[in-house]
Amino acid sequence: MVASPRVRFAPSPTGELHVGNARTALFNWMFARHEGGRFILRIEDTDESRSSLSYQTNLLTDLKWLGLNWDEGPDEGGDFGPYRQSERLDLYTNHLRKLIDADMVYPCYCTEKELEEERQTLILSKRMPRYMGRCRNLTKSERQKRQEDGRKPSWRFRVPQATIEFNDLIRGTVKFESEAMGDFIIVRSNGMPAYNFAVVIDDHLMAITHVIRGEDHLSNTALQMMLYRAFGFDPPVFAHHCLILGRDHTKLSKRHGSVSVGEFRKRGFLPEALINYLGLLGSSFAGGQEVLSRKEMMEAFALSRASRSGAVFDEDKLRWLNAIYLRNCPSDDLLNKLDPFLREDGYIPDEFDPEWLKTVIETTKDEMVTLADAGSHMDLFFDNRFNVTPEAMTLLDSHTGRKVIQVFDDFLKNATGSSQEIYVSAMKHTREKSGLKGKDLFMPVRAALTGRVHGPELDRVFAILGRERAQARLKQALSGASE
Repeated sequence: MVASPRVRFAPSPTGELHVGNARTALFNWMFARHEGGRFILRIEDTDESRSSLSYQTNLLTDLKWLGLNWDEGPDEGGDFGPYRQSERLDLYTNHLRKLIDADMVYPCYCTEKELEEERQTLILSKRMPRYMGRCRNLTKSERQKRQEDGRKPSWRFRVPQATIEFNDLIRGTVKFESEAMGDFIIVRSNGMPAYNFAVVIDDHLMAITHVIRGEDHLSNTALQMMLYRAFGFDPPVFAHHCLILGRDHTKLSKRHGSVSVGEFRKRGFLPEALINYLGLLGSSFAGGQEVLSRKEMMEAFALSRASRSGAVFDEDKLRWLNAIYLRNCPSDDLLNKLDPFLREDGYIPDEFDPEWLKTVIETTKDEMVTLADAGSHMDLFFDNRFNVTPEAMTLLDSHTGRKVIQVFDDFLKNATGSSQEIYVSAMKHTREKSGLKGKDLFMPVRAALTGRVHGPELDRVFAILGRERAQARLKQALSGASE
């Protein structure tokens, strides 16, 4: 007897890990951790033509990057393995035999062309597309004739006339009428199990107690409930969460932009931010809290708070969260995360003084939204990368701007003391001499020293540049602006 909840995430390695599937994994992980249960990873790789080892490798990498550790799975082992469907084929064959012996299935010799013609005929007559049972009652001799013609059969389940009803932890009572479904394939003509057949066997043999997945599986659940009954298995408890939508309220896809976990990782998003955001999509937490750690989400997670309506993926919200996590990231950790992104931008972190680099990152990280932004914000500290934006040049070109820069530069010629002391005194002197304050005072200095109209705190920028480099930029600003 299973003493605690067992949930599973069971992806097919036919593509990169979609953020929608990642959220399903997260919901299962949070439920297992909250309830003191087990989180199982099962790889459903029976679609030989589309499954790829590289996709499987990337899938495991993405889940580990997100911090969704599993208790049982392909590389963890466990008492209910194997955890790849391709290694469980004998189990499916044995269970097919049970259904054959009970006359609950039959061989279907229909070709793809014949099935499509039947489907189109039903659509044209405004009826629900489904298999109409062409091979359901074939005689032994009719089956033999089709086999002699070289047709390899698939196996279809005999759908009984019944109402399929189950209680969903998110959606309440759900009902389907079997007459609208048609006999469905459980084993393909190539001998590989179909999804609905294999998943029932696996979930039963792996003692899965709760199945948490997207609402697009609701109709699959109806088919699976019939198979549970056919085998005499007790079904797990189901919970179907809402789907992630694009801004046009259609299912999130590539046409909406980045949709895979790997893409967001490559673009410089932090796993903590992505997990936090996925946890907010289609769910809610007490007090409307939005910035939560994995631990906080796990402790507060409840399926009762899951929404039934689709959740719109808002990348701006994700970017907002990511910026918060970047600001709160310890400098040493942030430097490690930034390393590949800085190298991609042409920097070689090993060549910099570690303390200097840490100071630069500390100074600029409040300006970053993603890790990929770091290089563009560091540029202002390197003379060979320094440039003045058109907005900054407009400021420096003005009479007020030139006046501020001239006074500030004059003060620096004979200034002594620490960089912090020099900067404070220079600003005070410039304010008194020019009679300017606020943006009129600070913006021209910012434009001259950074080449931009927005950026890090000026005193910290000045401290990193030092007096001599600051003077060089002031002179450049004065000579570059028109008279």
